[in-house]
Amino acid sequence: MKLALLVSAVLAAASSDVKQAVVTKDAPLPSGPYSQAIKAGGFVFVAGQIARDPATGKVQGDVKAQTERTLKNLSAVLAAAGSGLDRAVKTTVSLRNINDFQAMNEVYAKFFTSVPPARTTIQAAPPNEAALVEIDVIALQ
Repeated sequence: MKLALLVSAVLAAASSDVKQAVVTKDAPLPSGPYSQAIKAGGFVFVAGQIARDPATGKVQGDVKAQTERTLKNLSAVLAAAGSGLDRAVKTTVSLRNINDFQAMNEVYAKFFTSVPPARTTIQAAPPNEAALVEIDVIALQ
């Protein structure tokens, strides 16, 4: 009987609608009314990150440098959530110029060496004039 109650409690907790904000100083803090990430339902939903350096607040470099900084920012947020890029299941990449796809992809591939996540890549204007790329991610906790 006690075991059945314990199992029921664990299952109820795992399927609850609880969400938890993730915050880290190792990635840029949000510039608006949103969270760096939300943990919910066994997943981590990371808000779109650009190449803003968390120490200086600056966005600089070509698309390769920006892709690397962006993925480091995402990695920091995921680490704060107890996850990592190796647990990513879906990313969305927004490029200011779709002609930068190959250069972005070259750097992106270095961060996803085993089983890469599903991905959508679109051309869109990131929220900062200097930003050439923005990436969001959904990962397993």
